[in-house]
Amino acid sequence: MRDMTTWFKAKIRQKQIREERIYSYPSSAEEDKHIHSEVEINKQEIRSIFGNTADLHTIGIRIQGREGMLSYLSSTVDLQMVNQIFLEPLSDLGGTESEIDNDEELERYMQTSFSGKKYVMASTLNQLTWLILSGYVVVCLDGMTRAVALYCPEKSQRAIEEPTTQTVIKGPKEGFTESAEQSITLIRKRIKNPKLRFEPFQLGTETHTSIYLAYIDGIINPAILQEVRKRIQSIHTNAVFDSGMIEEFITDKTMTPFPLVFNTERPDTTAANLISGKAIVIVDGSPFVLSMPATLNDFFQISEDYYQPFMMATFIRFIRYIAFLIALIMPAAYVAIITYHHELLPTPLMISIMAQRESIPFPAVVEVLIMEFTFEILREAGIRMPRAVGMTVSVVGGLVIGQAAVEAGIISSIMVIIVALTAIASFVSPVYSFSMAARLLRFGLVILAASLGLYGVMLGLFFMVGHLNSLRSFGIPYLSPMAPFILEDQKDVVLRFPVFSMKKRPHSNQPAAILKQPNAHSPTPPQKEGT
Repeated sequence: MRDMTTWFKAKIRQKQIREERIYSYPSSAEEDKHIHSEVEINKQEIRSIFGNTADLHTIGIRIQGREGMLSYLSSTVDLQMVNQIFLEPLSDLGGTESEIDNDEELERYMQTSFSGKKYVMASTLNQLTWLILSGYVVVCLDGMTRAVALYCPEKSQRAIEEPTTQTVIKGPKEGFTESAEQSITLIRKRIKNPKLRFEPFQLGTETHTSIYLAYIDGIINPAILQEVRKRIQSIHTNAVFDSGMIEEFITDKTMTPFPLVFNTERPDTTAANLISGKAIVIVDGSPFVLSMPATLNDFFQISEDYYQPFMMATFIRFIRYIAFLIALIMPAAYVAIITYHHELLPTPLMISIMAQRESIPFPAVVEVLIMEFTFEILREAGIRMPRAVGMTVSVVGGLVIGQAAVEAGIISSIMVIIVALTAIASFVSPVYSFSMAARLLRFGLVILAASLGLYGVMLGLFFMVGHLNSLRSFGIPYLSPMAPFILEDQKDVVLRFPVFSMKKRPHSNQPAAILKQPNAHSPTPPQKEGT
């Protein structure tokens, strides 16, 4: 029994040592001063570090006859919890005889007095600084060279709401928030697996933002995991405010309009990515979680595809692929046909279009660029303006400007239809960052169409496919499982086979455990009695 107790104490101490390393404030070796045994000196050091800030509080206390100090930032802690859990119990112990003679007894005392509370033992002023900034209440005592930091975070945070992107009709309505701990809780609620790991990091020499690398041990490919870990550790920046900043640092190639890291604010999508063998990066302060490696196919799928019959899911996926092509090439195809290839249109339609364009003073390419830029301005205005008027500005502005431009003879009626259909098709993409790629490439294809006609459009598409084929996401081909072609993975690309038929994880993720549900089988009707 004594050996078991010793083993548990050793494990607890190892955990505390790891936490001390995690909560070590990055600084130079000269500034890494140890905590002084005199409380007054520690108080002066802390006030010197934080300067004349209004939210720093240092309160004198007595614990079992020893003089001490309580330090915290009122802006980062729950003041009610500080008063109820810390100040009142500590004040009741002020006059008792001291039983704390060394750091080990201090740690033992905190274990018994604050059982169940998260605390960290700190030995340097840099650790104290980081802990105070992170929502801890620091307790220093005279004669002690280590301090105790008790976790007491401020509770004001955004409630869990429905995601504003990648919305679904059928499926969970929960979305990530800016709190990394809450995001971890939402993932844990969906994956009750002891092999689910969350590795902590701190990035930003000034912000010291908490980053978590999540994966399922035994499923993720160790080589991919090591590569993700190495790229995170190699980030050197002064500030991190959102996961998008991390995405730029760890992506394989920045000179591309296509996103090489998948981002989502849906916990169910994140859980599915973890189970399929991917790595997840959570950034404190951002509701968007990063998933890697990512392939082109990932940006045409949403979680609702797996919550409805497979035939309907396949049909909707076809619509997404077609909508992407419409958003990409329709304006360019219009310019090419009107400028160079009239013979491709039926004669009555061609006569109608030419009659509309008879009074238009601009060539087709200028007409398209005017309308495309106008719509992009309206779209950006609708996003940035307050929600109450943003949608109204986008819709009414588009209708009014389009109608006025047609009546003024600046553009033709068919041009309004082309631009409107292109805009609607671009909204079909489930991931906003991927739809941005189509919006950007569309202008390049329009220029090529004006110069070379349909040959220019085909040339542009040829170079785009070649560029896609050259992309890698953490070593995984971006066009996988189409190029290289993986027959087994075609069950969940453009087509979505029944769930029970997908017995393996995607080979394109190169998971360590390829089998996902080997015993899954199709449903069978009940047998009649007596047969």
